Amino acid sequence: MSLTDKAIEQIRELIRTGALPPGSKLPPEPDLAAQLGLSRNLAREAVKALAVARVLEVRRGDGTYVTSLQPSVLLEGLGGAVELMQGDSGALQDLMEARRLLEPVATALAATRISDEQLTEVKKHLDAMREARDDVERLNVHDAAFHHAVVSATGNETLLTLLEAISGRTLRARIWRGLVDTRAADRTLAEHEAIFDALSTRDAALSQAAALLHVSNTERWLRAYLGSDEALLSGTTLRK
Repeated sequence: MSLTDKAIEQIRELIRTGALPPGSKLPPEPDLAAQLGLSRNLAREAVKALAVARVLEVRRGDGTYVTSLQPSVLLEGLGGAVELMQGDSGALQDLMEARRLLEPVATALAATRISDEQLTEVKKHLDAMREARDDVERLNVHDAAFHHAVVSATGNETLLTLLEAISGRTLRARIWRGLVDTRAADRTLAEHEAIFDALSTRDAALSQAAALLHVSNTERWLRAYLGSDEALLSGTTLRK
């Protein structure tokens, strides 16, 4: 480990042990450095690194604080990393595979926990998707909101944050644009309706199956779409 890595680990240990709980203010830089037996430069570099990781928040003119340490905060950078992967077809397929492993199970869990109010929220976005079937931008927005509402019903913030990151808006937009172009939007809308119907009955197994069918079909379409893109780029026409 580098000296900076060791300094980072020392501060993280203070947070893990509760010496610096969520929301607490760090001592001034000279005091923190002295407390940890570090130079001020090392303490400063460690704080900068932990601020980038969203573990610490530097408030100019006020000091440095430990964040809430909630999954939505700590995993915030994951969504940005996923957006950077959008140009890599292999990475996109890996993301869809990860979604297929996580989302059906999350949907099954949602079926056992979803409230009437949450179910109404899911239906609101399903209705909006039907109305926007020829508008890719609106479809994308309500598709993301539909799945967000479903996974939110699990009450598991970590699961929600992971799936939100994996299913980035750029990827969803790309998929919906292709589905509309290939006249597959109606089929995909029907799959969303099947998910909602299963959730309405609070049937976990049926909800999981409906979500698995939807994600698997989307994954299969994306693989064909990416293959077509690559073929066109190489001057070869790939017939679907």
